[in-house]
Amino acid sequence: MDELDTPVLDNHLHLDPEHGQGMDAVRDFERLGGTHLLVVNKPSWHLGPVPSERADFRRAFEATLDAVADANEILPGTAWPVLGVHPGLISHLLEEGYSPEEARDLMQSGLDLAAEYVSGGGRTSPPSDAGDERALALKTGRPHYEVSDAVWDASNAVLKHGLELGAEHDCAVQLHTEGTDDLTEVAEWAEARGLPAEKVVKHYAGGELAGPTPSVMSEKERLLTAAEAGEPFLMETDFVDDPDRPGAVLGPKTVPRRVRWLLEEGHDDAVVHAHVETPKDVYGIDTVATLDREE
Repeated sequence: MDELDTPVLDNHLHLDPEHGQGMDAVRDFERLGGTHLLVVNKPSWHLGPVPSERADFRRAFEATLDAVADANEILPGTAWPVLGVHPGLISHLLEEGYSPEEARDLMQSGLDLAAEYVSGGGRTSPPSDAGDERALALKTGRPHYEVSDAVWDASNAVLKHGLELGAEHDCAVQLHTEGTDDLTEVAEWAEARGLPAEKVVKHYAGGELAGPTPSVMSEKERLLTAAEAGEPFLMETDFVDDPDRPGAVLGPKTVPRRVRWLLEEGHDDAVVHAHVETPKDVYGIDTVATLDREE
């Protein structure tokens, strides 16, 4: 298939070289015209026991850095890691006997560790030569399912802590939240902590969103809404790379295929928004310049 004459960024996917497709997924993405990836660490309990202390989060973080380094050997552009704590962890911790407050504290400590990777001081294993060992952004949020008031309050405290860390380290924060088209309150929390609302990204978003920047699931209907709105947005698959859930969410070929479709439908401006302008405004990355990096 001919290359697409544009950078193509999947803003949120997971890679699991040990258990899933790993670099085969990256090769599929690249063959279809994909150039750049934001690789989010898998939930910590997918890679081992439920964390019981801050250091337990390190395994998921370093596995993600290793996967990003390998992906950078394949892509014509660049992969970057996004590290953090999945909000669903709180339910697993409650099952282990933690109180909401104890779970909150542990999850916040995991975010503190993720922030060390943003600043460049988190890595403990020997770094590879394939790329930057820093994380580009943080990941946090709150459950997308019904929880008690105490768990909701604890989860919001974790989310706010992530926003504080984003402001402190001048990095974007990806959010996993309930399905909604209005997160203006969260955007206000970010602004109050010194983090611009546009640097807060709602993962798994629809085509329009009030408050943060939407990372739109790459389904045609959602993308058409985003394209016609003319507002900043990103595109993602949330590819989970889980052999036990082969049909879950969207596959790694989807974003380049949807970019091709948007171009065929005459939405050139939307492609520039999603793959050049918004990544630069949100993350400070230049997807055009990084296509020219030396091998």
